[in-house]
Amino acid sequence: MDQHLIAIDLDGTTLNNQSQLTSETIRTLRAAAKQGHIVSIITGRPYRIAQHIYDQIGIHTPMVNFNGALAHIPHQMWSKEYEIKLTQELAFDLVNHRQQLGIETITLESKNKFWANRETKDVPEFLPSHLTPKQRLKASNVDEDPITIIIEYQPGHEQEIIKRVNERYGDFVEPSIWGGPYNVLELIHRGTHKEAGMYYLAKQYGISKSHIIAFGDEHNDREMIDAAGRGVAMRNAIPAIKQLADDVTEFDNDHNGLAKYLQKYFKLAI
Repeated sequence: MDQHLIAIDLDGTTLNNQSQLTSETIRTLRAAAKQGHIVSIITGRPYRIAQHIYDQIGIHTPMVNFNGALAHIPHQMWSKEYEIKLTQELAFDLVNHRQQLGIETITLESKNKFWANRETKDVPEFLPSHLTPKQRLKASNVDEDPITIIIEYQPGHEQEIIKRVNERYGDFVEPSIWGGPYNVLELIHRGTHKEAGMYYLAKQYGISKSHIIAFGDEHNDREMIDAAGRGVAMRNAIPAIKQLADDVTEFDNDHNGLAKYLQKYFKLAI
């Protein structure tokens, strides 16, 4: 079969409900890579909490983090790597008006660094539960512009934060609410979505749209699922993603849905 780009979301898609990879998923993704396909993680996760998953799968192809704002090959230099950044000015404007806006936690993330105004266990794994002195969010520590800013806010304050961001920085900043159980809002560069990273990788490998297959389950996968030659929604995906997709997996993420779909589609012997 001709070379494909296999674009995989992580949470709710490649990972099970315990945020883990199963041995069947690992074997399947390795088999697809061995067959010559480009298996690429395309996730909203920052690199610091996606690297171990990449390493566990054992692939050596590019990964896209921050919903499309960073494309790179972990553990090596890649001349095609890119980062789409925000500004420190925006970050410290929010820090200075934190109480007024009902902000609890502000975390700035770059590829290899993060800074936060406080430690928190309210959003396990995604926000830092431990900070070194150099990771404290203050001007003397932040030595580069962030790729993303993640804001944990008090319930009912999201629209105040969005309004301030849009009024002052709306020409280049795009706010998005995570949803689910967390009161979290994320800021990335306007117009940055997963499909941009997916298309960028396809271009580097000379892969046409018809040979892109993408898997997802949530709102932030919408553009990627819609833009792929074959957009596949997980059985556990939200209704809007299922409606948009070209196909739906027979099994959900807790029963190796992605792996079983790839085995059948690419005739992989596992």
